[in-house]
Amino acid sequence: MIKKGTKLYSIFTGACPKCHQESMYEHKNPYVLSEVLKIHESCSHCHTKYRIEPSFFYGSMYVSYAVGIAFAVAAFVISYLFLGTSLVTSFIAIIITLVVFGPIIMRLSRNIWINMFLHYDKSLANKKSIN
Repeated sequence: MIKKGTKLYSIFTGACPKCHQESMYEHKNPYVLSEVLKIHESCSHCHTKYRIEPSFFYGSMYVSYAVGIAFAVAAFVISYLFLGTSLVTSFIAIIITLVVFGPIIMRLSRNIWINMFLHYDKSLANKKSIN
């Protein structure tokens, strides 16, 4: 289990990178495809603004490429090396993996990107919400 207060917690859960008290996303389920990238404007607990500047999350496309490659390599290694399938079957496994995990890859990429710029603040996590 990943502990609150670490970057990995915010990256894997989609929690606010500053306080880790709530999800950045309007819908927890990434497979609601029409809502997969909809995020709150700010955290209701610590009031951290998620869209730091216009088009902030365009940078997450670069991260998405790397995360997608990691998923593709994992699919290849599992199918070709561990299961002993043919190259064609392995490439089909890569395509299926990228389609199935696409929404997760998109969210992971955004989570990694925002966590590169915002850092956990223990004092905000312990503060009571002002709402």
